[in-house]
Amino acid sequence: MAQAVQAGDQREQAGPAVWSRSFGLFFTARSVSMLGAAMVPFATAVGVGGLGYGATGVGLALAAWMAPFAVLILFGGVFADRFTPRRMMIGADTVRVVTQGAGAALFVFDRPQLWQILVISAVNGVAAAMYQPGVSSTVPRVASDVQKANATLRVSESIMLLAGPGVAGAIVGFAGVGVVFAIDAVGFAISATCLLLLRLPVVAAPAAEASMWRNLRGGWQEFRSRTWMWSVILIWAVFGVTLFGPMIPLGSVLVTGRLDEAAYGLVMSASGAGTIVGGLVAMRVRPVRPLMAGAIGLFGFGLEPLSIAAGAPLAIMMAAHVVGGAGWAFWSVMWATSVQTQVPPEALNRVTAYEVAGSTLFVPLGQVLAGPVAGLVGARELLAVSSVVAVAGCVALLLVPAIRGLRRVAPA
Repeated sequence: MAQAVQAGDQREQAGPAVWSRSFGLFFTARSVSMLGAAMVPFATAVGVGGLGYGATGVGLALAAWMAPFAVLILFGGVFADRFTPRRMMIGADTVRVVTQGAGAALFVFDRPQLWQILVISAVNGVAAAMYQPGVSSTVPRVASDVQKANATLRVSESIMLLAGPGVAGAIVGFAGVGVVFAIDAVGFAISATCLLLLRLPVVAAPAAEASMWRNLRGGWQEFRSRTWMWSVILIWAVFGVTLFGPMIPLGSVLVTGRLDEAAYGLVMSASGAGTIVGGLVAMRVRPVRPLMAGAIGLFGFGLEPLSIAAGAPLAIMMAAHVVGGAGWAFWSVMWATSVQTQVPPEALNRVTAYEVAGSTLFVPLGQVLAGPVAGLVGARELLAVSSVVAVAGCVALLLVPAIRGLRRVAPA
């Protein structure tokens, strides 16, 4: 821990600079690919629903991406150590250029079958699992001010999330779902090019002769030694089944059914606007106890499922999603910065893999179960339960001493 604190101190003392050439390339790669990524869930939900597969089909399509991502991301962390994060991210982007291009062709020139959509989603999930561990370990290597870098990336991603659903809605209305997938393919191509130009400082990695399983065990030991980390992941496992999983499958069906597709795009864009606010706040606010502050902000996220469940007017739903998005973004920056500054750089890829895997492992279950369970108890009733779980989870975060008491790594 002392080494991690010292490393964090050195990073912060190195200077406030964020906008180096390396950060600019990484920022561009993330921003461009995120615009496409922000449009695809909307396009998938609308496209699958328009094919007549309903909430169950939407849930299956989303789960087909999430399941391989959650299962294989542990190996993504090990491969990032062996082959460098940059190479893994470039390879993943290249794969997704192909898969999203195939998805575009299916929607433009044919009527895709559900199994085809599921296969494309699954391959994208595998690629994302190989990509994601490198993101966390790259940020401290391209910027000395880790929190500001995370907040800057979050604001950019939030702008993409804000623009993405609205742009996707307009594109779907005028040109169809396939064009959205084509734009996503272009975004991944630009991302891969930027990462190809990126040059990163060398970080110590596990010995090449060490087995994959030994590296996995080493990452697990680092992960389980931090009570604040695995406690959050346990809470996120519950969120995955009862909150994150049902949100898009049920929310898309309820909002588009009661209003229309454009209204759902506006609601999703409102959440993106909120995340911009949360990211801007995170640029300025540096709480001594970042996870406690983040958990307090996260209370607002419960308003998102509640507003949909209550059948609120469009304006109120949008306001609720602005608040929810702001709380989510602020928590995300506090969490990412804590992980990147508290964990030794040489273990960060593998530890990130464990925390992301734990965070997402149960989301596919929630997505798959959303339709059937909603058929039994009602979609609105299920989302009302989701809002209660969101509040209870935030309370749990504040009740765990290791989470509440974790202090920010700061200069001496």
